[in-house]
Amino acid sequence: MKGEDRKAAVAAYKERKVVAGIYAVHCVPTGQRWIGRALDLSTIKNRLWFTLHQGNNPHRTLQSAWNESGAESFALEEVERLDDEPLPYARDRVLADRLRYWCAKFDAEAI
Repeated sequence: MKGEDRKAAVAAYKERKVVAGIYAVHCVPTGQRWIGRALDLSTIKNRLWFTLHQGNNPHRTLQSAWNESGAESFALEEVERLDDEPLPYARDRVLADRLRYWCAKFDAEAI
């Protein structure tokens, strides 16, 4: 990639629209679910799968289920997208509230 192309790609990445929300990780064979929140839903799967493949995910029950069932047994689904919140503290509070709601609804563990 040439220098100008790289600069254009970096600029486009920085200007992309980021969507915050709630996601669920589902282990199909066991039926277990883990619910999490993310400031950028488009990048969360890559981040989670990387830590799980490395064996150093901080959520022990999720890592244990991953080790037992294998990567092909897991799916990530977007549960809820948040509307744009101009203030970070308001967005964080809404995410925390929605995380609690979805954990109760799915009887799932928060991650």
